[in-house]
Amino acid sequence: MIDDTALTVTEAPDHLVVRFDRPDNDNAIDSVFLTELDRALDRTLAVPEHRMVVLTGTTETFCTGMDFASGSVGADPREAAMDGGRRYADLLYRLATMPRMVVSLVEGTVMGGGMGLVAASDLVCATPSSRYSLPEALWGLLPCTVLPYLMRKVGFQAAHAMTLTTLPITGERAHHIGLVDELDTEVAGCLRRLRIRARRIAPATVAAAKEYSNRLSPIGPEVRQAAVDRFVDLMVDGSVRDRFEAFARDRVPPWESR
Repeated sequence: MIDDTALTVTEAPDHLVVRFDRPDNDNAIDSVFLTELDRALDRTLAVPEHRMVVLTGTTETFCTGMDFASGSVGADPREAAMDGGRRYADLLYRLATMPRMVVSLVEGTVMGGGMGLVAASDLVCATPSSRYSLPEALWGLLPCTVLPYLMRKVGFQAAHAMTLTTLPITGERAHHIGLVDELDTEVAGCLRRLRIRARRIAPATVAAAKEYSNRLSPIGPEVRQAAVDRFVDLMVDGSVRDRFEAFARDRVPPWESR
């Protein structure tokens, strides 16, 4: 087991489990999170016997997306947004294309950029108590990088509605629209079943299947660049920066402020 600042990584003979384990900031995504997750993916790719990488969080929180408090810090907001946006976009693309089955086990809350991790996963197992939302519009942002993956997974209208309303959906609704592949009160059982099947499929076959699927429904470099460019433009907007600074100061998100 490897205990990092943001993640706990557990290696088994045939798979790697990456647990988002920073409850002090609700498993938010920052530069440390991105670095450690990339390092964990490097590790599983270095082990030929690995068939699967598993992403999971705590029972209360899977991942709440970007760390908006840290997003308010930096001498050059545009440069910081560009760097973070590119790294996040690269991570989602890596999950969607890497020659391993990527499985998200979700028991708690998924918000914002956490939705991208789920949408870029090959398979999602979740409990009925799990909850999913895209609150970006409440900050004056858009889920720019998440949407291409989410639309691929659930279709245009479901992703569009979540973007516009910012309303959370239940585990049952997520299962109904295809965001969640299997709904169970015990996600460990889902993982056991997938591991049995994954052992019988060579990584080269997984890679070929993902490569072919991504050719049929591509997210090419132009889509990723457009997402990053739009994200950066929104991140440096004055009203958005004001919301970040207010949150960093008061720790009250926009949907709870008066």
